[in-house]
Amino acid sequence: QKILDAAGLRAPANGIATDLGSAIEVANRIGYPVLVRPSFVLGGRGMEIVYDQNSLEGYFDRIAEHALVDDKHPLLVDRFLDDAIEIDIDALYDGHELYVGGVMEHIEEAGIHSGDSSCTLPPITLSDAQINRVASATEAIAKGLGVRGLINVQFALASDVLYVLEANPRASRTVPFVSKALGITLAKAASLVMIGRSIRDLVAAGELPQKDGRSLPAGKI
Repeated sequence: QKILDAAGLRAPANGIATDLGSAIEVANRIGYPVLVRPSFVLGGRGMEIVYDQNSLEGYFDRIAEHALVDDKHPLLVDRFLDDAIEIDIDALYDGHELYVGGVMEHIEEAGIHSGDSSCTLPPITLSDAQINRVASATEAIAKGLGVRGLINVQFALASDVLYVLEANPRASRTVPFVSKALGITLAKAASLVMIGRSIRDLVAAGELPQKDGRSLPAGKI
């Protein structure tokens, strides 16, 4: 959140809870519906959209068997964005320059776990200006995190406001898809960046195409 604030970027209103009482307090503060997710889970396990306090209380009953919520394992509580477009971007950052591998638009609206969703490459409904906003926001996050190599960021676009949902300073599940679809060896390029090569050098050497993934022709799907 500090990185987003410094970069002038927005995230959905959020908070963390360590028990049912604090979860109710956070949900009342940010407003329903909320997206709740336990710590240290994979594949969206235990993640739900909750629309009122009764549902939140029922959620705690349902997760009691497979998810621990306490001071060391806080529950993440985010304001759920209705009718938002979810966007994934895979990119490289060398400390000075961002190279976009691909910008993907989810077919399902935001709220479907990315591992269960489908996406298009390039985006179908996003304008060039919106794609550039996504790239600029990704560069600011990569700089703030000190990334050298791959970064994946998930955004939501609602009423033309761009929200940051999640940032992963690592390879994502979509890197092989982007690499195969576009013929870009992102993993190899990332490895070279991690040992000190610059993106400019990799483009000059032919390891990366001169034009990155933000300028794909509309027919490349």
